[in-house]
Amino acid sequence: MKTRAVFISVIFLFLSTQPATAAPIYTFPVAGCTVTYTKYHHDYPAADIFGKKGCAFVSPIAGVIDEVNSVDKWSGKTNLGADRGGLSISIIGDDGLRYYGSHLSKIEANIVPGYRVTTGEKLGEIGSSGSARGTKPHLHFGISYPTEKGIWWVRRGVGLESKGKTPPFKYLQAWQMGKDLKPKVVTPAVIPAEPTK
Repeated sequence: MKTRAVFISVIFLFLSTQPATAAPIYTFPVAGCTVTYTKYHHDYPAADIFGKKGCAFVSPIAGVIDEVNSVDKWSGKTNLGADRGGLSISIIGDDGLRYYGSHLSKIEANIVPGYRVTTGEKLGEIGSSGSARGTKPHLHFGISYPTEKGIWWVRRGVGLESKGKTPPFKYLQAWQMGKDLKPKVVTPAVIPAEPTK
């Protein structure tokens, strides 16, 4: 009996001295490929993550699929804002924020609105759909506050941090290094009007 008590005590001591581990909350949104991305994005705060066509776009956080555009409707003649992302997906993360990826070449068959995703789950593959047609393959990545469906100008990415103008660069860097860093999104009292260009 004493031997068993000592054995249990040793096991308990061993387990209690081991660091607690948990699955990451956030992960970099492209997996299995070498990528580059810049600190700033043209026109509004977002990020373009460049890599080979077909690199996996993965969910940066666990959450629920919000919107999916599975048909590339973009035309250079009309250049409608709602169509510029081509094949795209948005997720409402468990942290209450929205994460958006566009210009995809493929969307996984099970990725539909309402589907629950886990951190790192494959959503699609990067490409050059929408207004990126003819450009180097990349994932347009934006973080925003949730809105009603169809508010494309917010979905594509809004300013982070206190002044509402910061792109997601520092979050991407942290996630790429395996650090969980929650984005700070500024939610305005009134949603801005749809831009004219």
